[in-house]
Amino acid sequence: MKIRLKGEMTLAQMRQLLFESLLEVEERFAVRHSFDATLYIRPTNGFGDDVTPIYSNGKEVTVFYGPRPYRSAAEQYET
Repeated sequence: MKIRLKGEMTLAQMRQLLFESLLEVEERFAVRHSFDATLYIRPTNGFGDDVTPIYSNGKEVTVFYGPRPYRSAAEQYET
């Protein structure tokens, strides 16, 4: 299943739109779980020009692995 967000927007706007889209998928299609997800973004400078993010050592960032979901103590101890 793909979720497409079209047009240039700030990351805050994209985050909100993605959140709302996931809520709709959950409510409208009764999807409650999913395996991996990949989000492709195309960084811009706010004027429509592409930019390339780089690490502090000068290498291009091509893949960023996000953190795993936070697990509460209750989940860890199954209470």
